Amino acid sequence: MTDCIFCRILAGDVPGSFVFRDDHVAAFMDIRPVNPGHVLVIPIRHAASLAGIDAETAAAVMRVGQRVAAAIRESGVRCEGINLFLADGEAAMQEVFHVHLHVIPRFAGDGFGLRFSPEYFTRRPGRGDLDQTATTIRSAIVAGPAPPPPPPRTV
Repeated sequence: MTDCIFCRILAGDVPGSFVFRDDHVAAFMDIRPVNPGHVLVIPIRHAASLAGIDAETAAAVMRVGQRVAAAIRESGVRCEGINLFLADGEAAMQEVFHVHLHVIPRFAGDGFGLRFSPEYFTRRPGRGDLDQTATTIRSAIVAGPAPPPPPPRTV
């Protein structure tokens, strides 16, 4: 796809600093890193959203993300922890519409973080609401049977 910056990087039309590439997945440095060592892992085949890739490709992206995270830790890049972040859709902060997993080295005081709304700390949906939402999502899963509900809790 010629208007996708990531596809252009893969094609060699735009420079990329690659750390990994095979027939299915590539990983390269983010040009706007949260911290030094911030890597993006992407499928080779263009897909704008997570729903646009198959389970095998999604698993390959995660496997490479795991390998990159381990490599960052071993590399000497400042890293006390790792965040894996995949934004899927504009409302989720996706800016480049080609699936990509951020592998972000973290350290105390780096200034990066996700912000929760004030309601996050006070809003607790009831079990009935959670169960209803779970049922709605479970019914939309098309690959495989729905998992059985957990056994009732005893106190």
